[in-house]
Amino acid sequence: MAQSNTPAKTNPASAPGHDGTNSNPISATFTQETGNGGEIQQMTDDTAARLTTNHGLPISDNQNSLRAGTRGPTLLEDLVLREKIFHFDHERIPERIVHARGSVAHGTFTVSKAIPELTRAALFQKKGNICDVFVRFSTVAGGAGSVDTPRDIRGFAVKFYTEEGNWDLVGNNTPIFFIQDAMKFPDLVHSVKMEADRGYPQAASAHDTFWDFVSLMPETLHNVMWAMSDRGIPRSLRFMEGFGIHTFRLINAEGKGSFVRYHWKPRLGIQSLIWDESAKLQGADNDFHRRDLYEAIEAGSYPEWDLGIQVIDPEWAARQPYDILDATKLIPEEEVPVQLIGTMTLNRNPDNHFAENDQVAFLPSNILPGMDFSADPLLQGRLFSYLDTQKSRLGTTNFHQIPINAPRCPMHNFQRDGMMQTQIPKGRANYEPNSLAKAGEIGGPRADAKGGFRSTTDSDALGNDPTQKVRLRSETFADHYSQPRMFLRSLSKPELDHVVGALVFELSKVSIKAIREAVLAQLRNIDDEVAKRVANGLGMDKLPDAAPAARKAVDLPPSPALSILKHKAPAPKGRKLGILVGDGADAAAVKKLQDEARTAGASCMIISQKIGGAKLSDGSVLPADGQLAGTPSLIFDAVVITTGKEGYDALINDPAALEFAALAWSHLKALGLCPGGRKLLDKANGGQDEFTLDHKDAKGVVAKLADRAWDREEDLRPAP
Repeated sequence: MAQSNTPAKTNPASAPGHDGTNSNPISATFTQETGNGGEIQQMTDDTAARLTTNHGLPISDNQNSLRAGTRGPTLLEDLVLREKIFHFDHERIPERIVHARGSVAHGTFTVSKAIPELTRAALFQKKGNICDVFVRFSTVAGGAGSVDTPRDIRGFAVKFYTEEGNWDLVGNNTPIFFIQDAMKFPDLVHSVKMEADRGYPQAASAHDTFWDFVSLMPETLHNVMWAMSDRGIPRSLRFMEGFGIHTFRLINAEGKGSFVRYHWKPRLGIQSLIWDESAKLQGADNDFHRRDLYEAIEAGSYPEWDLGIQVIDPEWAARQPYDILDATKLIPEEEVPVQLIGTMTLNRNPDNHFAENDQVAFLPSNILPGMDFSADPLLQGRLFSYLDTQKSRLGTTNFHQIPINAPRCPMHNFQRDGMMQTQIPKGRANYEPNSLAKAGEIGGPRADAKGGFRSTTDSDALGNDPTQKVRLRSETFADHYSQPRMFLRSLSKPELDHVVGALVFELSKVSIKAIREAVLAQLRNIDDEVAKRVANGLGMDKLPDAAPAARKAVDLPPSPALSILKHKAPAPKGRKLGILVGDGADAAAVKKLQDEARTAGASCMIISQKIGGAKLSDGSVLPADGQLAGTPSLIFDAVVITTGKEGYDALINDPAALEFAALAWSHLKALGLCPGGRKLLDKANGGQDEFTLDHKDAKGVVAKLADRAWDREEDLRPAP
């Protein structure tokens, strides 16, 4: 029987509880006095801007505890002290088990291609549709206080605030993961985290337990190769790809389902650090990635990514030697092209690190009508794990009410109460079905059979037999070696050399010989030549036999799309030029460099021996953005050294200047050099090649901002 849905008359809804609170910034007018003990007291008579307790009680003294006499004990009745210390003691929530260290930004997502033939999600029904997004990039293994640039996989999580609710696309900067089944996730994380008995190493996989796990779990090898590649040490969060990892499903209005995988393509291109650079940056600036993202957005250089999808034909999938539901396998773009369907622009930094970064909760289970999940066993486990962990981290099932997590569309249900409930539901209806609206009371929301979320019903998709109840993996998940082999054979020579070097470095930190041998036995199943090179780098005289393989590797065609360097070098946009300026430097040359960088969309930073700057050839003083001793060439994509005679005499004997030049050369960067700069580089044991240019060649220097002198590397750091 139909029931009236006419809303009953109610009192106006309460304010959400943010007006007149810390959410609204204020600046009190105050007078400054000196207290009895010489302490500063800043006092106001502005009642709208006075200091209060969390419950609104105005505070008269924020400098002194309540004591029994000026030199007596502090009294337990001091409610101001107790509340302040109580809140301080609990102002850090339990950090994430993984992905603890993250950097965040706000932005927008705009649909560039409508796809109603694939999904009924409202967001993708019309080109030009737009919604807000919140993005979190993160490292996996380290704690919240670790560094930005270790060798690690990077999280790439995006929260879309759409008119149909929040959609969380929670992925990484690699298209695959280490394991096939969520059952193994605790074991993987335990192995890569700090070793349980000694509490180190932090944010590093170069230790026994991780490589022991890898040697016994060949399904990890594909993502291990990605982690050991340049993808594991991105130059900037702005220069890395993102992936949804899993196979998902899109459902159109007719109920037809399509298997898809998601890709984020950075418009600035892909760029990585080299290992020595990464290691040194951990000391020079352990906030390097966070600072880079924040400063780019503050400067209006908004990073952008295009969202793409691979739409997978089930008949094509059935012919492949791997399973599209296997999260350790990628789908080559040459086989299934990526269709671009929208663009994300990050254009606003967070207002508060804790309220937004620490408290944001991403859930793979947050999807939209017209979307669904596949039977990927890793994805299936994540659907439970992410929801479960929020209660532990955020202390309440009401974490969705925290502003950064709250949907920006109507939200109504019959879930009530719970710790930290901030909403105030009206009326008696906390259940459904009910007939209270007939009596003029509030009846509450109801399900939408047509427009609401519906799961797919084809449980026999891809040949599955839903009548079985088993603890078995499909035989189609058994090939652990073909795709790692494809990945390695898709790389350029420098990239492959870097993988070999990374494996040698990591395994050299493994103290148990049997583990090193077991890893090499697995490597032989991927690429025997790579295994031999790694063994040579470790000083091993004999290779162990190849490990037993459930399924032998097959030679898949290389996928050039997996290589960073096989693509044309990106444009200079978004890169950073460092100009080391000494007294007497050519003023016109410096200005030309600054103008050229600005025209190309790059940023430019002036460095001098003193923060006050340097005196140029025209007599003007150019203020410095950074002091030489604290601004190494590590943080730049290319550098220029320009000085007159006075500056040269000071720079040539400055160890920081020599290191500035030496590291730029060692890290394969372009250098623009004046005659004095050339002598400085010579003294720093640098050489000359097509990436050493005249300091007046502004166009040439800026053109090489996003490139490196890879030929230089063979002489500097010969690979095993």
